[in-house]
Amino acid sequence: MRLLFSLFLLFNCISLSNSSIAIAANIEEGEKIFTANCAACHAGGNNVIMPAKTLKIEALEEYGMDSIQAIKNQVTNGKNAMPAFQGRLNGDDIDNVANYVLSQSKSGWGDED
Repeated sequence: MRLLFSLFLLFNCISLSNSSIAIAANIEEGEKIFTANCAACHAGGNNVIMPAKTLKIEALEEYGMDSIQAIKNQVTNGKNAMPAFQGRLNGDDIDNVANYVLSQSKSGWGDED
């Protein structure tokens, strides 16, 4: 019984450590996708089309866009001047870029302010 319990704990530790590696890889992939598809309008978390609707955490919170699901929905379906990326990006790409955007918004997009 102890052996079974020890194997169970070992498996869970390995699974958890691998999941953090996957998350980091997703953020890195999200950055690549963002750079290739989003940075023209949203460099540094800004918005050149609608300046008040940035990707900064304060604006995301104000407009109810401060979750992975909300960002994925926006990327997938577009809205207003933002085009839909469904069909251009696959589901994993959209998930990766949404995670990247939320991560960057929470860290200030590298701003010093």
